[in-house]
Amino acid sequence: MYPIWEVPHLTAGMVLGLIATFHILPSHLSVSAMWLNVWLERKAVLEGRPELMPFVRRYAKFILVFCYVFGSLSGVGIWFAATAASPRGISALIHNFVWGWATEWVFFLIEVSGIFVYAYTFDKLDERTHLRLGLVFAAASWLTMVVIVGILTFMMTPGAWNTTGAFFDGFFNQSYWPQLFFRTTSMFSIAAVYAVVVAAREPAGPARDFVVRAAGLWGLAGLALAAPCLLWYRASLPEAVRGTLDALLTPGLKAAMLWAPVVTALYFAGLAWRPRAARFVPALAAVAVLFAGIFAFERARELGRKPWVLPGYMVSSGFVVGDLPAKGAAAQLPRLASEGVLASAPFVPAGLRTVTDLNRVEAGRMVALLECSACHTLDKAGVRPLPALVRRVGLSTPEDLAAWLDGLGAYPYMPPFIGNDADKRALAAFLAKAAE
Repeated sequence: MYPIWEVPHLTAGMVLGLIATFHILPSHLSVSAMWLNVWLERKAVLEGRPELMPFVRRYAKFILVFCYVFGSLSGVGIWFAATAASPRGISALIHNFVWGWATEWVFFLIEVSGIFVYAYTFDKLDERTHLRLGLVFAAASWLTMVVIVGILTFMMTPGAWNTTGAFFDGFFNQSYWPQLFFRTTSMFSIAAVYAVVVAAREPAGPARDFVVRAAGLWGLAGLALAAPCLLWYRASLPEAVRGTLDALLTPGLKAAMLWAPVVTALYFAGLAWRPRAARFVPALAAVAVLFAGIFAFERARELGRKPWVLPGYMVSSGFVVGDLPAKGAAAQLPRLASEGVLASAPFVPAGLRTVTDLNRVEAGRMVALLECSACHTLDKAGVRPLPALVRRVGLSTPEDLAAWLDGLGAYPYMPPFIGNDADKRALAAFLAKAAE
């Protein structure tokens, strides 16, 4: 076990989710934008349309700054937040996918060096060589997605990995191809939205109109192709995951998942019809709508994973609850049911390792930090606050709450209580006190 990162009002998972949602904008833009840029550069070079080159240059600089400054910083933020929020989960993923991440980093190094060379050699390389350089960058950027999607999908649908422990059994799981196609198609809408942001600052004229109309059509095509891929992805999910989504998706998330693509599609259609209507402020508003939609979809994906970090093996609190003989790993439940989590976890204060009448509530709070804080705040307000949850179930006495904790495993999106009877009674005492 590791130290606990408690984030009042938000939870560590929500901090990670916010950083990861922002990171999707620059990371997916880097995957898709260069395809649009190279297409426009190709038209400028091979069809004799040099008036398109000012946008191509400006968009390349935008990709460089937004994707490889802000995107790289938010990527580091994801690693930091994920390591602090779920160190055992990250450790398990690294041990299983270290060579996958190593492969992804090779492509990422090609990206980072490629965008600098591409952006600063417009007048230093011949036109056809420069076009090839852009294609190499675009391909390497997409290949980073090819690799990382295998790890992302594994965290919801590990396939046969729970039996074999094999790299490729976990990587090419049942939702890998649907999610790869969904992200690949939808990323072109991200490229289109940001292309309009850049183009809106260009001088009015035929070149600007051409770029805006092209962006609108690229965006519409991306959304049209992404819709069936999303349905394919949902169909690939296990029934338990779909049930969890049906139970946990809020009306706000459902509305954002529906209306963000619809509004964005209407925006693209308007740009394709009247490109001269493109303006900078509405373009920024379209980015905000896009962010809301991405947040809703990513939030839904995270909700669908509950209560797992690695399905069938490790729950959100970091405890191993499933055996994995292929990796020589055994569930912790039998040992912790005997010894207790307070006595076993290394970062528990010495005065709380043994529960007494004097420290019962404080010890219960420590159990809540160990087992509940990944998804719930311990405050009266915040993200899924525990006091509000206790009041909602209508129980008030420690005895009733202790009996309720025994049945937590019956909820498909909640892990079972882990620990011995003393841990359970301490947690029940804390919950009763917190809900007063």
